Amino acid sequence: ALKLPNQALTAGGALGKPARGMVIVTPGVITLACVVLDSWQPKLAVPLVHRNFLSGILMSNVHPTAPQTAPQTTFTRMRDSTQADWQVIGGEFRQFAKGLPDRVLTHLRLLEGDFGGFPVDRATHSLQTATRALRDGRSDDYVVCALLHDIGDTLGSFNHPDIAAAILKPFVSEEHHWMVQHHGIFQGYNFFHHLGLNRDMRDAFKDHPFYAATEEFVALYDDPSFDAHMPTLPLAEFEPIVRRVMAQPRNSIYKAAVVPQTAPQTAVQTKSQAAAV
Repeated sequence: ALKLPNQALTAGGALGKPARGMVIVTPGVITLACVVLDSWQPKLAVPLVHRNFLSGILMSNVHPTAPQTAPQTTFTRMRDSTQADWQVIGGEFRQFAKGLPDRVLTHLRLLEGDFGGFPVDRATHSLQTATRALRDGRSDDYVVCALLHDIGDTLGSFNHPDIAAAILKPFVSEEHHWMVQHHGIFQGYNFFHHLGLNRDMRDAFKDHPFYAATEEFVALYDDPSFDAHMPTLPLAEFEPIVRRVMAQPRNSIYKAAVVPQTAPQTAVQTKSQAAAV
């Protein structure tokens, strides 16, 4: 149980940035009070572990429950929904999806201060892995994979690679997705034998076309990134890369519905352009 004193914290104070809403923290109870803050000032210097805990609850936004201004549909069963309903939902979803990079980056910050017995905290390990990949000139999606490969540690304690892979799947290549999903088994070569596990578990994938790429990722970037003395780039250096990679999905069953399509040229337009040339 997390014990906190009776205090009122602005959402901005908890997250380190302006936000709408207020967190009322009492022992054992956390309440979101719906207010709009014209200005923000932290009411309490929140210890790191508490700040991370609160940011996980608030994520990047606090959505007020006060009078609803956004359009809403009224169906009670999905099968009764209409095309008009989905135009409303689609519009809301497109706006919500724009905030995905912010939500992912906020969740990544939960790894700050989480050492788990390692020489560096999980956030530093993630940043070191991404720093090495960036300095090696890897592609944007590779660098983002390196940055987020352990983001699942908080919610997927027993299968963290699957969580990271699921987040990244719409935005990266099949090879890089496979690399993230299987990096835990490949990293296991370096320590599974200390736990009584089979360190050669990765050999089951010897014939897979992405085996070598995953082995390389672990050897060059994941394995050596527990160095408390390594100069490491801050998260701010990677934020623009995350935003670029997550700007539009490559692979999603919803892609055709949410990604703006380029209107095809008409025959008249084509002839006109040809004549102009």
